[in-house]
Amino acid sequence: MEMLRSRPAMSQGKAQGPLAGLVVVDLTRVLAGPYCTLVLCELGARVIKVERPGLGDEAREVGPHIRGKSAYFMSLNRGKESISLDLADPAERVIFEKLLARADVLVENYRPGVLAKHGYGWKSLHARWPELILASISGFGQTGPYAHRPAFDMVVQAMGGVMSLTGHPGGPPTRVGTSIGDITAGLFGAIGILAALNERNQTGRGRHVDVAMLDSQVAILENAIARYAATGQVPGPLGARHPSIAPFAVFQTRDKPIVLAAGHDPVYKRLCEVLGAPELLRDPRFVNITERVRHADALGLELEKRLAQRGVDEWLALFEAAGVPCGPLNDVAAVLADPQVRARNMIVSVDDPTAGKLEMPGFPVKLDGGHESDVRAHAPDLDADRAKILAELE
Repeated sequence: MEMLRSRPAMSQGKAQGPLAGLVVVDLTRVLAGPYCTLVLCELGARVIKVERPGLGDEAREVGPHIRGKSAYFMSLNRGKESISLDLADPAERVIFEKLLARADVLVENYRPGVLAKHGYGWKSLHARWPELILASISGFGQTGPYAHRPAFDMVVQAMGGVMSLTGHPGGPPTRVGTSIGDITAGLFGAIGILAALNERNQTGRGRHVDVAMLDSQVAILENAIARYAATGQVPGPLGARHPSIAPFAVFQTRDKPIVLAAGHDPVYKRLCEVLGAPELLRDPRFVNITERVRHADALGLELEKRLAQRGVDEWLALFEAAGVPCGPLNDVAAVLADPQVRARNMIVSVDDPTAGKLEMPGFPVKLDGGHESDVRAHAPDLDADRAKILAELE
């Protein structure tokens, strides 16, 4: 293996976690890239956000705002640092290159070719800093006929087939309620970076990680592609139903909806026992999972006749005691109040100097051997860490 020079060190402060000591230079903005670097930050990496002078990340302008600060931006960029640099300014490029010399990872989500126009394409970066890992997250990736097209979450949800599976039969095209086009690309970006870091431990050399939002949507099509490949039939929206399991849907009780996932025979038997409906076990339309899927609408009507006898809280207690997978249909307020969600630190808070205390989603990866705080460092103001970073680069 070719011996590579050691990178100058940067302070990691009091950061803890499996990625403590890792320095990430973050050239990303809005959602896909910042979500990727948020994952790395939550795992202990030091993330230095490089932003445009005067403007910064466009997400700073996205509402809702609290005392002039974007709650959206704060939730995606907590715990990071900010320095504003103009990459067209020679003096600022010197600062940027000093950062790169000390960094482990550079993450960007420009359109392909934009970084190269500034002189920081992969070939140039790899020649100068062979240990550096570059992660590029874009709408369509670095190759292919669509590579230079712009993309947003809605675009890739549509092009990637996810919207064609979402909503109710005969209804209008429906976007998934969260930005899974961006978020899945951010998650796959983090996975690619971790893989490249592991390889660098063995080879001493970095890699270019190329993640596309469209690719990420295709990757999560799950059984939709399997069904099409097996049957030749194009899947469509089914509302809340599962295409291959029944009952597996939302059902109405006397007062509120309940979610039941009882498709497999032993669980379906327990469901019928709780409902006091042995006849649903003998009905030829429902005798096995294949028949239950074929007659899912009829089965739903039969279940709701019986579910109408009690309220959702009563049914939840009965089904949980019998080991039938079930749950309430929570809105966001109910999620934040859920004791299981709270017990898992899935709602954390930051105390921003301007906006005050703000709650936001926690991090779902739990590691043993340490206590996870339910408090996070706040997101940085634009260029807030300039003096500290410049002092370290001297």
